[in-house]
Amino acid sequence: MKTKSIPKKIYITTLGCAKNLVDSERLMGKLNRFGVELFHEKDPEKADIAIVNTCGFIGDAKEESIDTILRMIKAKRQGVFEKVIVMGCLSQRYRDDLKKELPGIDGIFGVDEQSELLQSIGINYKKELAGERILTTPSHYAYLKIAEGCDRECSFCAIPGIRGKHISRPTEILVEEANLLVAGGVKEINLISQDTTFYGLDLVGKRNLSQLLDQLSEVKGLEWLRLHYAYPLSFPTDILDVIRDKPNICKYMDIPLQHIDSKILKSMRRGVSKDQTRKLLDTIRTRVPGIAIRTTLIAGYPGETDKEFQDLVNFVEEQRFERLGIFAYSPEEGTPAFELGDPVSEQEKKARIDELMQIQSEISLELNEAKIGQTEKVMIDRFEDGLYYGRTAIDSPEVDNEVIVKTDKNLKIGEFQNVKITGAEFFDLLGTIS
Repeated sequence: MKTKSIPKKIYITTLGCAKNLVDSERLMGKLNRFGVELFHEKDPEKADIAIVNTCGFIGDAKEESIDTILRMIKAKRQGVFEKVIVMGCLSQRYRDDLKKELPGIDGIFGVDEQSELLQSIGINYKKELAGERILTTPSHYAYLKIAEGCDRECSFCAIPGIRGKHISRPTEILVEEANLLVAGGVKEINLISQDTTFYGLDLVGKRNLSQLLDQLSEVKGLEWLRLHYAYPLSFPTDILDVIRDKPNICKYMDIPLQHIDSKILKSMRRGVSKDQTRKLLDTIRTRVPGIAIRTTLIAGYPGETDKEFQDLVNFVEEQRFERLGIFAYSPEEGTPAFELGDPVSEQEKKARIDELMQIQSEISLELNEAKIGQTEKVMIDRFEDGLYYGRTAIDSPEVDNEVIVKTDKNLKIGEFQNVKITGAEFFDLLGTIS
């Protein structure tokens, strides 16, 4: 299978979300089959080729992708790399522009063109093997992408134009991959896709996420299973009973709501109103007592006056979300909202984000302080500067709170510990092990 033209060493850098990270891991798995030595986010000077897996979702992400490509091109001119290859969302969305503006790129490939990328470097790749990935995360947790693309028509989002229509991965393949991950040492699996609650509609004619959760929860050795990117419209409430009843499914729901004002939600084409959103949140909390809800909101969407923003403020104060992220609106070419312009200034967007995050900081601190004196099951993620850092079941990797553990004991990374909470910060807990 090998040819003389196959590079021996490749550096890969991944930008954007966990869905992109899984794409890089799959590419690395394929490259590994052909004996390529891989460097992900480390030691670029050792590689022959640099591959940049880009994000093209919002303005800041696009800027970061361009800056990274430029750095790789500069390194190539200095003799570090022989080639620079670009893949992912930015190249899917702006292929022609990249060819024109950045001639130092040696290959540009879209989100579904890994086979073409491999062929361009001398690898005749034909068939993907089940679970063919090299994890870039710590070995005790992983992301499992259950679908590609999105059928939603949110006015601000370019993803459907980049990733295409929603395509669910078959349940049996996902269960097989989960078994392989756990057999390799993974204890925590985080389910991701652009819209996890749409899962199964294209396979069996109905939303089938509850069955998938049920089957994945039966994977022997899987300690934590967590759901991300649940869309509020036509939410499959049957998943709530599964989340409640299965002990290894984290009582955690990542449900990006984006806004609460009905006028803004209508303009965003979210398909839900203020009252429907509140009712859904009530249902989730009633059906799964103690569940932690994470959401994301957009500040500064066109038409968001002081009145609509105050609705958002009131909503955050009222709901007391356990976890919250807020993004500034970014006008994206090719989306319906792009035609609305960008009337809210960047300064005002920042002020609104700061106000919301100040409110959330106080809420988070109060929720954290209520845990002082309790003992929490904590996954230990890393050791740094004499302290251990871990997470509870209601904290997803990278985006949520941490538990900072002080102990004289030698703890194993990737193992669970019972940690007594002794203190609280705005977004972290402090604890000890006796």
